[in-house]
Amino acid sequence: MIFKKIVHKYKKMSMPVKAAFWYTVCNFLNKGFALLSTPIFTRIMTEEEYGTFSIFQSWFNILIIFTSLNIFMSSFTKGLLLYKDDQDAFTSSQLSLTTFITLIVLFVYVLQMDFWSSLMDLSPILVLAMFVELLIMPALEFWLSKERFFYRYRNVVFVSIFMNLFCLIVSALSVILLNHKIEARIFSDVFAKFLFAGTLFVFIFCKGKKVFSKKYWKYALTFNVPLIPHYLSNYILNQSDRLMIGKMVGKVQAAFYSVSYTISTVMVLLVTAINNSLTPYIYQSIEKGEEKNIKRAITPVVLLMFVLTVLIMSFAPEIISVFAGNNYLDAIYVIPPVTVSVYFIFIYSMFSTIEYYYQKTGAIAVATTFSAILNLVLNYFGIKLFGYYAAGYTTLICYICLSFFHYYFYKKIIKKEMPHIKNVYDVKLMVFMGILLFLYMILLSFIYSNFYVRYFIIFVIILVLYLKRKFLIHLVRELRTRKE
Repeated sequence: MIFKKIVHKYKKMSMPVKAAFWYTVCNFLNKGFALLSTPIFTRIMTEEEYGTFSIFQSWFNILIIFTSLNIFMSSFTKGLLLYKDDQDAFTSSQLSLTTFITLIVLFVYVLQMDFWSSLMDLSPILVLAMFVELLIMPALEFWLSKERFFYRYRNVVFVSIFMNLFCLIVSALSVILLNHKIEARIFSDVFAKFLFAGTLFVFIFCKGKKVFSKKYWKYALTFNVPLIPHYLSNYILNQSDRLMIGKMVGKVQAAFYSVSYTISTVMVLLVTAINNSLTPYIYQSIEKGEEKNIKRAITPVVLLMFVLTVLIMSFAPEIISVFAGNNYLDAIYVIPPVTVSVYFIFIYSMFSTIEYYYQKTGAIAVATTFSAILNLVLNYFGIKLFGYYAAGYTTLICYICLSFFHYYFYKKIIKKEMPHIKNVYDVKLMVFMGILLFLYMILLSFIYSNFYVRYFIIFVIILVLYLKRKFLIHLVRELRTRKE
């Protein structure tokens, strides 16, 4: 009976809601695969080898900003709306542009291979493997973005889960069976991705049949080149911590930070899934003049993000022990600030979605660049004085600043473009949840070492939520129906 009711409710869901649901499930499964494989890699690879792999990933995230300009993100989604009658040719031309740029960057690397390899602290063979990944991965991203745009969630879920599971199995087996662990980890991962992304690379060109289009290239370059400072700065906020820790403290500490960051950012995939599924919905709602519907969709998601953040922070020691081993327990103190940072990533991404729609990319770049510079300065002095723990707190400070910046620009856009409403989102709820998380983070930092006190506080929180469940349900209903 209960199962039939669930099925009935599911069938009545709108296509955007179904898509958001399956993207969320898909991303949690993919992250679950990664977390389940973490005990293998952290126990078979040395801390230094694991740190090297995290540095490889960090450099990949830097270079893809320049080789792809992140065209497959917001500009591609907007382009599908602008060029709705020529979407296949538009897609293939965007892929040809990222391919052309990647080959140019590869040529620059080959000219001074020793210099760049030394700078990146990676062997040339590892960097060349990275370029293979840089060349093919945009094809996968373009295909996934297009499928999400049309709410073809079955295709997205199947390909994403199957590819990630296959990559992890191949990588894990390679690391277990082969002696050169870091090479085995990287080469097997790139090879597995090549099978999927390489196939889509050929598929997109065969279907689009357009390699060069002055109009489409100009659109992509005009939209994305001004955003390079934003994307690079965003990388600095996300990834530079482990590079700085590796250089200033050591690869072992970089591995500790990387493990805690990976666990804390389980929610990043949720944020990405929500953004990917809600962006078309938000764009289309604005296009139809139905901006007031957006708040109803976002408010429950804010509450979900709050609950997940509390759970991950509360059980950080247990999560570290299970997924990385006791050798990494020292990293538990990084989890609270980094986890709260992900909440603020969600908040600012909601504001920036409105900025992207109205193509206010200059404002986005200014906000992220300032926050990135602040992050580098705070990291330099913080890591020097307090060790790698400081990186988590500097990340949080910078994401809070970034959220305020984007809120300011978002309000300017609302005032100019949507004078008939005050807010697209429930900003008061977002701020209130953020303050509660900040206070809980401070509390946990003092009681992590005391098992009984921590579990007593968790019990009290659960008890209060249970006793106040009617009030909370009433509050949620008010939030969903309240008008500006």
